[in-house]
Amino acid sequence: MPLQSGLPNTLNQLMTTAKTKTTFFSNLTTQILLAMILGALIGVFVHTKYDVASATAFSGYIKLLATLFIRLVQMIIAPLVFTTLVVGIAKLGDIKAVGRIGGKAMGWFFTASFISLLIGLFWVNVLQPGIGLHLTSVDLSSAAEVTEKTTSFSAQNFVEHIIPKSIVEAMATNEILQIVIFSIFFGLAAAAIGQDSKPVINALDKTSHIILKMVNYVMKFAPIGVFGAIAGVFAVRDFSELLLTYAKFFGSFMVGISTLWVVLLLVGYLFLKSRMTVLLKRIVSPLIIAFGTTSSEAVFPKLTEELERFGVKDRIVSFMLPLGYSFNLDGSMMYMTFASIFIAQAYGIPLDLPTQLTMLLVLMLTSKGIAGVPRASLVVVAATCGMFKIPVEGIALILPIDHFCDMFRSATNVLGNALATSVVGEWENKDQNSTTN
Repeated sequence: MPLQSGLPNTLNQLMTTAKTKTTFFSNLTTQILLAMILGALIGVFVHTKYDVASATAFSGYIKLLATLFIRLVQMIIAPLVFTTLVVGIAKLGDIKAVGRIGGKAMGWFFTASFISLLIGLFWVNVLQPGIGLHLTSVDLSSAAEVTEKTTSFSAQNFVEHIIPKSIVEAMATNEILQIVIFSIFFGLAAAAIGQDSKPVINALDKTSHIILKMVNYVMKFAPIGVFGAIAGVFAVRDFSELLLTYAKFFGSFMVGISTLWVVLLLVGYLFLKSRMTVLLKRIVSPLIIAFGTTSSEAVFPKLTEELERFGVKDRIVSFMLPLGYSFNLDGSMMYMTFASIFIAQAYGIPLDLPTQLTMLLVLMLTSKGIAGVPRASLVVVAATCGMFKIPVEGIALILPIDHFCDMFRSATNVLGNALATSVVGEWENKDQNSTTN
């Protein structure tokens, strides 16, 4: 074959290969995975080569990257929840539709929460990671920050916390549940007024699209945020040493969280069939971001966008996700029963089955609506321990390994909410089709 005729084909092949490589490295998921690996390597290098003071200082500075990314996300959460939820409810058109979807949502949330708690209860009793635990070097004073928050943790405060005193205050502090309550009332009122409210709804609809465009800009910083979070943790913590010390606890926790994933995925396949694979491909980036930053809140805007691309109607997504972030934290729920009973085992406090089931029901109620509270799972665990005469300082036993558990909890919370939103969206489509036919 002449050189001249072979050259264009060769050039085309090289250009195609170059484009494929460029697409691979420009993919957000790939960038985040590379950022996690690079962050871990740099963190380990700093931890091994520098003294504790220098490593701590480095960790503080590098974590600023993660803090900046999370603050960028938090900046758009409140307006995104308000605009999308109000528009979604106004498009639903009546209180019956809101009640129907809300009923399905709460039915899913409480069922998923109960199963998650039950899985944690089952595995902590079977594997008994707290039995025979000897951690003499644990600093009990390290739990002071968490235990102080339990003093204001009560049923009365929970009920008061649901209703916002001011929507401005709720938005300023990113209280998702409070914003949801106000938005539901606002949306229902707008739907009741009818045509006269259309200019306002249209304006909010356009605003939500602008905010979703902002999401695309903010997500470009995700790899930088994940890099900072991972590097900061590995710079000050010896993961291999922690894993040896907490091998039984962490291994048992991983068995529990893996079981929960299997259950969630099986239920997802039961309802979504072959579309489940498409959903998983859509939410890979949100899952990895939540895993790297230990914040399911950090992926709220991105998850909203991906679920709409998956095919869930925007009015369903805007209604379900904010509720899910307050009522459907599956990974956190599983951890709560697991950690509470682990602490009791570590202190040699026997808990019979009725007591454990009572604890499960208490956790089911007290854990709702605490999204956005720093270390929310630990606060609930500490409060529950106090109710059942288990030493609250026992929280210090799990603090050293909690960050790594939180990575898996956060990713599981994202998976649970993605599934809940997709399944309820599927139910709605089937109901509407059957009504039309």
